[in-house]
Amino acid sequence: MRVYPENALTQLEFDKITAILLTHCQTTIGKEIVNEIRIHTHLKYIQLSLRQTQEYKYIKLANQYFPADFVLDIRKDLKLLGIPGAQLTGEQWLLVRKLTDHTNQVFRWFDGERKQAFANLYEVVSDSYYEPAIIQSIDEIIDELGNVKDKASEDLAKIRMQLFKKRQELRRIFEKVVHRLAKAGYTADIDESFSNGRRVVAVFSEYKRQVKGFLHGESDSRKTAFIEPEETIELNNELYSLEQEEQKEVQRILRQLTAQLSPYSALLLLYLQFIGIYDFIRAKAILAVDMNGEMPVVHNTATSHLVNAYHPLLYLYNKASGKKTIPVNLELDDNARILIISGPNAGGKTVSMKTLGLNQVMLQSGLLVPVDPSSEMGIYKQLFIQLGDTQNLAFELSTYSSHLTHMKHFIENANGKTLFFIDELGSGSDPHLGGAFAEVILEELAQRHAQGIVTTHYLNLKVMANHNKGIVNGAMQFDEVKLEPLYQLVIGKPGSSYTFAIAERIGLPKNLINRARKLVDTHHFELDKLLNRTEQDLQLVQQERRELHKKLKENETLQAELNRTLDKEKHIQQIELLREQNRVAEEKFTYFKDMERKIKQIALDWKKSDKKEEVMKNLYNLLFKKNDAIVINKLAKKVDKHYKESSGPIIVGSTVKLKKNYQVGEVLELKGKRAIVKVGQLPMNIDIDDLMVVDKIEEEPAKQMTINNKKK
Repeated sequence: MRVYPENALTQLEFDKITAILLTHCQTTIGKEIVNEIRIHTHLKYIQLSLRQTQEYKYIKLANQYFPADFVLDIRKDLKLLGIPGAQLTGEQWLLVRKLTDHTNQVFRWFDGERKQAFANLYEVVSDSYYEPAIIQSIDEIIDELGNVKDKASEDLAKIRMQLFKKRQELRRIFEKVVHRLAKAGYTADIDESFSNGRRVVAVFSEYKRQVKGFLHGESDSRKTAFIEPEETIELNNELYSLEQEEQKEVQRILRQLTAQLSPYSALLLLYLQFIGIYDFIRAKAILAVDMNGEMPVVHNTATSHLVNAYHPLLYLYNKASGKKTIPVNLELDDNARILIISGPNAGGKTVSMKTLGLNQVMLQSGLLVPVDPSSEMGIYKQLFIQLGDTQNLAFELSTYSSHLTHMKHFIENANGKTLFFIDELGSGSDPHLGGAFAEVILEELAQRHAQGIVTTHYLNLKVMANHNKGIVNGAMQFDEVKLEPLYQLVIGKPGSSYTFAIAERIGLPKNLINRARKLVDTHHFELDKLLNRTEQDLQLVQQERRELHKKLKENETLQAELNRTLDKEKHIQQIELLREQNRVAEEKFTYFKDMERKIKQIALDWKKSDKKEEVMKNLYNLLFKKNDAIVINKLAKKVDKHYKESSGPIIVGSTVKLKKNYQVGEVLELKGKRAIVKVGQLPMNIDIDDLMVVDKIEEEPAKQMTINNKKK
């Protein structure tokens, strides 16, 4: 991306973002990548970088392990490996082995489903491979402490065996000499020491001539002399010779190992580069977690549609101090190319402008940004910025002259892939003349299809937005009662500067305020007053809209709770119904099983019994007795509905109920313990004990009238 001026990224505070990234990097290569970070304009690269960061962010949030333990910079050692005739030490080979093993862990981490689940992270190593021969070759020669193994060569094994034997022999002889000299009282407090790698005896200086051997020196106090006994001189010479042979053989083996693995120097450097790249991606993921960064929808066109976007640095600062950050919602495209933001000072105009600028630069650098994932962001190839006082003393330019110089560059170079930001357009000059130039500049930038944000207090710029295609107004809201900025951007309307309102609230004398009002053009003042009142009305409407939205949410919650309750009750009823159906089904099943058993028994009795009539009677009772009971039950309910029992005596003319079949009749005649009862049209001779006196239940008048009306 082409930026203007040179310090444009610093004005947007992108250097503070990279400084945070540096603190998260563990490797030198990762920090170098941060210092060389580029703002790309190719969609494919940007999307790959964003997806890699997104995948590593998922790893961090899930507390998964990703191999990122190797942090040493061994590029010098690996470059030395590629030089013919070079020799790496045992310690250097341990570092090479650790790097190779770490790379193996990275390849193994992507085994199985992770290769597809984290395809973009795998893209880093997809074109490379793990070479097991490197570790195998090192392990054959070097042990875990960095020493060359005895079995590295036959000659080395023989030399070290001879060294072991000679040292054992030297130890025995030396101990005898020390014991003899100590017994004679010649040795000092320190019996033995080493001088130039040779074992010596520490004796009192006054006895040094009594001890035969080679004098290596005396202590600083001249009280102790260090003598190599003559019995061990030859053995020490042999040991020294063997040690020299051992060293030569070790160096030969190390040079041979270096030459053997020299072809892998470039591959190992590539492994180290992988570690640095993953460290860089890890740093970006940590930053994304801290600032709640997300990946928006990225288009290969110049467009910006930010939903709940935060200024990254302001979000981090407020998060650390426990404050709330107000998000920004704005949209720039070919239809709404330039956004003019107006409103009171310290109301958040510049912060809103920088929110888009910093997020755009971060996005095109491959960093996740603190916006809603539904946001849509495009790609710009030019970024022009003019913020604050741009006075240039070196070229004797005033603030306004420098401002116009920047505007000249904007106009000459802007195109449809340009994103620009201008703070206080036209300031630094006469308001009328500066405002006129500002209008012309905005019209030219709009005609060139450049997209950007402009902050201003000029009324003429607020008015022109309503008459020029591609230019829209925006306002920062302000609470006039509390005299506090709300830091909320509203698109589609200009904002008031609240000049006189703020002056009144802070207590300036009213006569000064009134004099200032008289000096202001009437139409100018009325327009600002109208903007002021409009914004306050809009705030009330928005507040009522929020309350209505809250009520709607509460209503939806209650409706959802009611639906859940109804569904629960319906579910309970369905369960009860199913239980009842199951109970009836079980009873029917039991009944049919019992009927089957009884019918089988009757069939068996039919075959065996001679009394066929009795068997038929039993079959009749089994099949029809229950149906008779059902009929009787129905009659009983019908009779009980219209008649009630009475305690009166049974006499001729009494209305009675038959206890067995619940029929109702009239007593015609009494004959002892029996009675003639007329049931329907038939007289019946029935035992008096089977009768019950009943009285007819009188129906309610209203109900009887309804029945009579229906009959009519």
